[in-house]
Amino acid sequence: MGRCGVRGVRGGELRALTYGIFASMALDPIEKKPLYHFHPGRDILSIGGWGCNFSCKYCQNYEISQNVLGGRTLTPDDLLRAAKREPANLGVAFTYNEPLIWYEFLHDSARLLKDADMRVVLVTNGYIEPQPLEELLPLVDAANVDLKSLDDTFYRELCGGRLDPVLEALRRFGAECHLEVTKLLVTGHTDPVDDAVAVAQWLSQEVGRHVPLHLSRYFPQHQWQSPETPMEVLDAAHEGASEHLDFVYIGNARRPKASDTHCPGCGETVIERSALGARITGLTDADACASCHTPIAIVRSPE
Repeated sequence: MGRCGVRGVRGGELRALTYGIFASMALDPIEKKPLYHFHPGRDILSIGGWGCNFSCKYCQNYEISQNVLGGRTLTPDDLLRAAKREPANLGVAFTYNEPLIWYEFLHDSARLLKDADMRVVLVTNGYIEPQPLEELLPLVDAANVDLKSLDDTFYRELCGGRLDPVLEALRRFGAECHLEVTKLLVTGHTDPVDDAVAVAQWLSQEVGRHVPLHLSRYFPQHQWQSPETPMEVLDAAHEGASEHLDFVYIGNARRPKASDTHCPGCGETVIERSALGARITGLTDADACASCHTPIAIVRSPE
């Protein structure tokens, strides 16, 4: 069996042992992925399986990412029917654990969803070889990629992986679909503020200033017991990253207006977010700021 626990040799053949076996499925606001610039205010059916191709010592979801257990099984047709049953559902988000290790089921399901005009979303660590990524990209509408760090040592020592494949995947996602990026501000290794600013600089140079960056607060979990991210570190990282990117958000922490979308031109609030959802307050029909007409990089549903 492979490291991620989802493939093994049976009867002399390599098989996807967890095909269609899922750990969790729920209807979520799209903002929970997090995707703030992709159909704001909409719901999406979210599904996840077991296992991961990383072994992050601080994993915030280790119960399913670091275990491969049994559970309920469904086919791609079953998933499509479930997605269609939900009123006003946008599509399916493959999330919770690492969806790329569920590649066969993901690919088969994504083809059916696209044929049914439903959106396909990935919440992923972006650790994938170029060829399977190229085969998958035409089926993907949006992705949130968890960029752990701009330090390869961080990937090797804390995650059991490498940085370069993730950076290459980010370039491809940014060129082919809607992309947002999450950066968890882990304490106790690299400086979280410097690392967040480096991530923002890299995204700005390699993908574009328009890419939304979500800075998320870390809490001690799994094998990593370094203290939780201080609020002042979150604020400093937000300020530094905002010098390089137009849209930087703070997640997993209560900070005033840190989840709202502000126009990069004039600073006016164009989307307000709260526990009750997202409310568009300052966008024109052409997705520009209603105050100064600066274009806002956003994908949204027709009214």
